[in-house]
Amino acid sequence: MKEFDPLGLDHIVLRVSDQEAAQRFYIDVLGCTLDHVNARISLVQLRFGEQLIDLLPGRPSAEGLDHFCLSIRCADLGAVRKVLGDRGVTLEGEVVERRGAYGTGPSLYLRDPDGYLIELKPR
Repeated sequence: MKEFDPLGLDHIVLRVSDQEAAQRFYIDVLGCTLDHVNARISLVQLRFGEQLIDLLPGRPSAEGLDHFCLSIRCADLGAVRKVLGDRGVTLEGEVVERRGAYGTGPSLYLRDPDGYLIELKPR
């Protein structure tokens, strides 16, 4: 399969019990900068180099991870969705516009064999 080329990690989303404390930690301890706040869904996006660490309020799971996003190069994400679906990959919804480390654009959610949620997002 060669429908897209992998480019790297776009962002991770962490469910955190105390968003303000988490934001202070990532800024003060790890050197992140505040990049964007989506008040509608209470999402704080912190810049770490070229990537983002997103903080979403909620009860952290044992793993603490909501999903991770892989930055890809492709001409048609809808075609990628069809190929993946035809191969039996579990897809989570349609191609939707979302914001990531490289701006707003189409993205697609899918699950790996263990149920981890992965977002594919062209740059």
